[in-house]
Amino acid sequence: MTTAGQAPTIVVPDPSLVLLIGVTGSGKSTFAARHFRPTQVLSSDAFRALVADDENDQEATADAFELLHRAVDRRLARHRLTVVDATNVQASARRPLLDAARDHLIPAVAVVFDLPARVTATRNAARAGRTVPAAIHQRQGRALRRSLQELPREGFAAIWLLRSPEAIDRTIVGSAGS
Repeated sequence: MTTAGQAPTIVVPDPSLVLLIGVTGSGKSTFAARHFRPTQVLSSDAFRALVADDENDQEATADAFELLHRAVDRRLARHRLTVVDATNVQASARRPLLDAARDHLIPAVAVVFDLPARVTATRNAARAGRTVPAAIHQRQGRALRRSLQELPREGFAAIWLLRSPEAIDRTIVGSAGS
């Protein structure tokens, strides 16, 4: 596992599957928009909006992830850089995505947003119309803590840890041909 320090450069093989991993409010979507083309980013919120016209409709989650997984499979089959913007804090959520990468012989990279709970809780509370209940936010935090122990055994080609808003803001993403 690599911890990002001063102006870290995250090297992303092209093609690869990039899993953004972090609790609600950790900055995954902002990071994805800053560093990847819109066509490369598959957002669970966007897929909820596709199936239910509301990215916050949690009842649409199963349908949204069914489509998201299908899109991941199709992009990886075409050897396209694919970024999954979802919490991904549970191994059970990561497993089918990692299986798809292995099936297509594409490396998987984890970018983990391991920010202090007070930072993400404050950001979550400030999200207009998109606030996740505190109990769910705390559950995501516990799952992220477990994930930090599990990730090295899951088959990622690289794991990048971003532990502060400043580190996220300074991070540079570069690509490397596989």
